[in-house]
Amino acid sequence: MKENRWFHDHVTHDMVQSHRIRETVYSGRTQFQSIEIIDSNGFGRCLILDGKIQTSEGDEFIYHEALVHPPMIAHPHPDRVFIAGGGEGATLREVLRHTSVKRVVMVDIDKEVIDICRRFLPSLHQGSFEDSRLELHYADAKSYLEGCQESFDVIILDLPEPIEEGPAYSLHTKEFYQLVRERLASEGVISLQAGASSWGTHQCFTAIVNTLRAVFALVFPYEAHIPSYGGMWGFSLASQKLSLLSPTEVERRISSRMKKDLRFYDGLTHQDLFSLPKCLREAMEREKRIVTEKEPLFIYQP
Repeated sequence: MKENRWFHDHVTHDMVQSHRIRETVYSGRTQFQSIEIIDSNGFGRCLILDGKIQTSEGDEFIYHEALVHPPMIAHPHPDRVFIAGGGEGATLREVLRHTSVKRVVMVDIDKEVIDICRRFLPSLHQGSFEDSRLELHYADAKSYLEGCQESFDVIILDLPEPIEEGPAYSLHTKEFYQLVRERLASEGVISLQAGASSWGTHQCFTAIVNTLRAVFALVFPYEAHIPSYGGMWGFSLASQKLSLLSPTEVERRISSRMKKDLRFYDGLTHQDLFSLPKCLREAMEREKRIVTEKEPLFIYQP
C-alpha cells in the first residue's frame, strides 16, 4: 500500500530513530516474531523484525561485509562455514564469494522469514539460496549445534538483538558461546554482531564482548558505521588461536580468494574497524557483566 508515515526504530529504552515509509510491501507475524518489508525514502527496501530494522538495501553491504569477511579472511583456508540466522540471505551471499568454501550450513528458526525475504528481497540474497554448497535447516541454532558432531572453520552469528520474548536472546549467552567454541575446528574463528557501539548506547556491546572473553582465548571487538541503524554498530571476532592480520595480508588474501569486488571491506578498512576509540576501550575494560541463561541481556522490551 502507498503511504507516507514514519517508522520509529527503538535503539534503546530511551532512544528511537525515525524513517519515512513510502510503501509497506509486506506486514505480518510468523510463529516467532513480527515482520515487515517496507520501502523507505532514505534506504530503499528494509527488513524489520520485532520493530527493529535488520537490513536495508541502501547500506546492507556495510553490515554484511563487516560481519563476514574479517573472520573468513582471518582463517587460512575456510571451507566449512556455519551461519546462525541471516534469514535475508545476504550473509550467505558474502560467504559464498570465497572460493575456498565447500560447505555452508545455515540454520534459521523462522522459515517464514526466509520465504518472505526470498520473495521480496532478491537484491539481498541474489540467488544464494540456490547454491549447491548450501545446506539449509529451519531449526533453533542452539538445538542444532547440540546435536551436531561436525566442526566448522568459521561460525557466523547473524542473530537479532536480545529482545525479551524474541527468538534469539538465549543465543547471546556464555552457555551458547561455549557450545559454539566446541563446534569450532582447531583454527576456527567466529564473528557476530553485538549491538550498538555508539557512546551512550554501547552497554549491549560491552556486555557481549566481556561474555566472549569468558569463553575464548582471543577476542577482537570492532565497529562500523551503519547509517540505517543510526550510528556505530559493534561486532566481534573470537578464536582460540587466530589473531588479526596486517592490512597488506588482508589485501593479499582478498585478491587470491574472492570473487567479485567488495564495496566496503579492504585492508585499510580492516585496520580502521578494529581501531576503537579510547572511551569505548575503557568501557570494555570496566565491564563486569557476563551474560548467562539465568541472567540474560535485553536491549529493550518491545
